[in-house]
Amino acid sequence: MPRTANPEVAATMKRLSRSRRIAGAAAVVGALLTTAACGGGSSDDEGSGAGFNAAVKGVANKSAKKGGTLKFINKQEFDSLDPQRQYYGFAWDFSRFYARQLISYTPKPGNAANELTPDLATSTAKISDGGKTYSYTLRDGITWEDGSPITSKDVKYGIERIWAKDVVSGGPGYLRQVLDPKGEYKGPYKDKSKDKLGLKAIETPNDKTVVFHLAKPNGDFEQMLAMPVGSPVKADKDTGAKYTNRPFSSGPYKVQSYTPGKSLSLVRNTSWKKASDPIRPALPDKISVTFNSNLEAIDRLLIKGDYDVFLSATGMTPSGRNDALKHNKGNVDNIITSFVRYVDFTTKVKPLDDIHCRKAVIYGTDYKSLQTTRGGPQAGGDIATNMLPKSVKGSDNYDPYGILKRGGKADVAKAKDELKQCGKPGGFSTSIVARTDQPAEVEAAEALQASLKKVGINLNVEPFQGSTSASITGSPSVMKKHGYGLSMTGWGPDFPTGQGFSQPLIDGRFIEQTGNYNVSETNNAEINKYFDDALKETDPNKAGAIYQKMNHKVSDLAVQMPFIYEKNISWRSSRLTNVFSSAAYNGRYDYSQLGVVK
Repeated sequence: MPRTANPEVAATMKRLSRSRRIAGAAAVVGALLTTAACGGGSSDDEGSGAGFNAAVKGVANKSAKKGGTLKFINKQEFDSLDPQRQYYGFAWDFSRFYARQLISYTPKPGNAANELTPDLATSTAKISDGGKTYSYTLRDGITWEDGSPITSKDVKYGIERIWAKDVVSGGPGYLRQVLDPKGEYKGPYKDKSKDKLGLKAIETPNDKTVVFHLAKPNGDFEQMLAMPVGSPVKADKDTGAKYTNRPFSSGPYKVQSYTPGKSLSLVRNTSWKKASDPIRPALPDKISVTFNSNLEAIDRLLIKGDYDVFLSATGMTPSGRNDALKHNKGNVDNIITSFVRYVDFTTKVKPLDDIHCRKAVIYGTDYKSLQTTRGGPQAGGDIATNMLPKSVKGSDNYDPYGILKRGGKADVAKAKDELKQCGKPGGFSTSIVARTDQPAEVEAAEALQASLKKVGINLNVEPFQGSTSASITGSPSVMKKHGYGLSMTGWGPDFPTGQGFSQPLIDGRFIEQTGNYNVSETNNAEINKYFDDALKETDPNKAGAIYQKMNHKVSDLAVQMPFIYEKNISWRSSRLTNVFSSAAYNGRYDYSQLGVVK
């Protein structure tokens, strides 16, 4: 382009060019997926996989055959191998190879995986004292990798480690909140008590019995114990902050070698007994993880057959999925995840402190264009009308702004009417932040920018590095200081309930000054009470009915703008057996069930 060209025109042309490429790519993927769904294409196109969407419809390549090496590849490093420090979803799924909990998720396809099932314990909890006491009995034959028995004290000690936040940092803090809401316990490394009994809320009357005493009832307590944070740790094998390099195994595999950023290798734990583990078939002889910083190269290596699974399961690149769908669609699954992609409104930044200005954004948004940036309806996901993902009880089709009725298109007339009601008939200007390491977020922000411009809302896109989220979107003062009125983001449940998905995002008592996830700073008494009422319920269906009311209230307040219930295109190698999508792991394959054909 000539040096004298108008830079504003050049920038506009660049955005239009990218938009056309995105739309074109989405159209290609949509056509390929439609062909796959209809069974079109030659047998060569199917490749040697089990068939398109086989791991979504059920279990692909069922087999009880043992042996071989299961090969993962990933761009992203583990946040930690230490179960008490993990918060990456793929790390939780992977940790089931070497870490067990009292309770875990059922190894079944789809939403059936959300049901809790005993793991180290003989049964789910015996609940008493009005929902405040949970008691468990440990199974016979459960052992550490050195052959010594796993005891109730090991379970207690592992959980106690999360109180040592200066050493064991990074993992979820739900158990601290329900077992020690006043923060009186200082963790096992600073326990100065004479008897060294540790956290009083956990009792171990004998080696087989664990009893938890909650400060107040919480119907999701067992969901919290099912996370890796509930894993046992043997005290004399605890190396503190270094435990992440070599966690001591309670599962069927143990760490053979680990070089952060390069590779990880697991081998069989010969002390593990299948008779003591109702969940894990432990089919491969070895499990490897290789790290590669190039996403497109990862797709090529997967398609070539050098690796079996993309560990973080965030989907293939546009070029990779086009290639896979065209030539190897039998190895492809179009997985429905539990993630919602959405826009947060910073309600403390003017003029978005006015509900009508927020509604103007909602009505002025072309949801179809945002959907296109994510890959279209097939590869990217369905248009979202409210914040609860379909895998969470309480989710419904609530659509107070008529988004689906208008086909996802903007309603310019209603947007302009809302602008009049918020005292901005000529529109207004604000900024939206989006993470550069999530390119689709920036593209979605630019699509939103183009859409809102048509109703008089000028949106400035401010890209930032995702690694700095805690000090930008996680800092209310920074958002206010810079006038960031919107934030492009996404969220999946910590566990599949309204509490596990929504509470960090919308409960006013969870607003933090750093590392904040309630970006809208919503602190509504009615919403807060819905959480309190739901947590008293031990019946998940009754709790779900309460979360449904909570979610409707969130929509009515217009503090968040969901736009996609996310799907992605995932690759499974032809060698993989027992492959299925698990709702408990946000749609990823249940890694603990996988085997390989030698």
